[in-house]
Amino acid sequence: MLKVSSLNIYYGAVRALNNISIHVKEKEFVSLIGSNGAGKTSLLNGILNIVPPKSGEIVFQNKTITGLPTKKKVKMGISLVPEGRRVFPNMSVHENLEMGGYQKSSKIKNRQMEFVLDLFPILKERNKQLA
Repeated sequence: MLKVSSLNIYYGAVRALNNISIHVKEKEFVSLIGSNGAGKTSLLNGILNIVPPKSGEIVFQNKTITGLPTKKKVKMGISLVPEGRRVFPNMSVHENLEMGGYQKSSKIKNRQMEFVLDLFPILKERNKQLA
């Protein structure tokens, strides 16, 4: 589903990622764990082209997406929600979850919402609570 090969990312002259490669299969869950400055966010920003990689290849669903604009990657279903940033603090948990499916049809969005609520039952209890 997602394959990153030999990704290199720089911030000016500072190398943030050095030949990073990962392979995430369909329906596989992966966690990025590391200390501050280890490159977790840089990897995600590189995959989304928020910070364009200097070199390497990114393949998603058997299509090379290296260098594609972020907007096109989001339309393909790739997105990033920064942890702990309270991106939409005045919206309910339900409204925040809906934001993740803003480009989907109502039928697909409802099915995905049910899946997420089944996966994380506590969200059902906090559905109307402000995020």
